[in-house]
Amino acid sequence: MPDSDEIALAVGLLRQGGVVAFPTETVYGLGADALNPAAVQRIFTIKGRPQHHPLIVHLADVSQLAEWARDIPPDAYALAEHFWPGPLTLILKRAARVPDSVTGGQDTIGLRVPNHPVALALLRQFAGGIAAPSANRFGRISPTRKEHVSAELGDAVDLILEGGPCSVGLESTIVNLTSATPAILRPGHISAAALAEVLGKPVTGHGSAEPAGPRASGMLESHYAPRTPLRLIPTQQLLQEVSALLAFARRVAVLELERTPSKVPYLERGVYHYIMPNTPEEYARRLYATLREADAQGCDFLFVEQPPEDEAWSAINDRLRRAANAHKAA
Repeated sequence: MPDSDEIALAVGLLRQGGVVAFPTETVYGLGADALNPAAVQRIFTIKGRPQHHPLIVHLADVSQLAEWARDIPPDAYALAEHFWPGPLTLILKRAARVPDSVTGGQDTIGLRVPNHPVALALLRQFAGGIAAPSANRFGRISPTRKEHVSAELGDAVDLILEGGPCSVGLESTIVNLTSATPAILRPGHISAAALAEVLGKPVTGHGSAEPAGPRASGMLESHYAPRTPLRLIPTQQLLQEVSALLAFARRVAVLELERTPSKVPYLERGVYHYIMPNTPEEYARRLYATLREADAQGCDFLFVEQPPEDEAWSAINDRLRRAANAHKAA
């Protein structure tokens, strides 16, 4: 739960142009006053983030939408009323006062209300928008615990608020509402089917002819990557791939699904095992922390058993494919 003294300190730092890491239900964010270009620039510097890559602005309540966006369609209010606070980011036309540094120079802005008591307490007391990508080096694994932020960013951040492990564990669903048909730009916990049910009309799902739209966070082909080369391996090939590397005295980390008996012998020297949950909700919650732990083992490769390909696993598969793309040449 929020510590009032810590929240007050964080608000003071934000108003002075500081950068504060804070928990959300998805991942920990690296936040700055969205109306302060110099403060926003510190986010890009700390992360090593490309300047054209837009940020998501976090709000305390749906009532603030009109302060940050214009020409807001009824669909935006329908989704906000149903899913906020929650892991859904809406892409809308930006209001005139929004700095280019937040939007990557685009005429659109990403907005959401996070579902975490610490984040909401911070946003309500700050009474403004907080621009916040994930609190990690650009392209690396997103943090889902305070210690992840501290280990990766250290003293570069003015303050890190404690909020426990993130309950969702993957970044928010991003839906573009600036075109005729709502379209998912980044899959997340909230599915296209869930959005369509609220709107009463189709929502283009991620991966279906790659819907055109504005640039948004997490859409690069390579992202969410550990330093260890990651490979997605079909279940039937897992033992063969691991055995081939062990023949050369290599060390590997393996993330296996719990649903079937282990495909790789547990006592095999040089193999670090991580058994992942069978449900997409639990898998997502544990994924980034497990990847960080496996990455710390100093292995030559990190093998991940391919999760199911159905809609419920789409966000997980999206993150794993982007992580694997970072090391295709390996």
